[in-house]
Amino acid sequence: MGGTTIGALVGAAIDGMSGDDGVGDGAVIGAISANVLKVAIPIVATYAIGWAVLYGIGQAFDAITGSEEKA
Repeated sequence: MGGTTIGALVGAAIDGMSGDDGVGDGAVIGAISANVLKVAIPIVATYAIGWAVLYGIGQAFDAITGSEEKA
């Protein structure tokens, strides 16, 4: 809940700087963005770590066997 609240406050502050209208729509967009990031960041981090591990295993295998895949 804290992340959503902070996202809403930041969104409202950014929207309020334009001075066009109320800050409600910026708060909603900020809250939605915070919730999307709560899901997207762990997925991206998991993918990056998995890729790095698989790449490292491939490099270690190539170093041990002395073979490299030719394209």
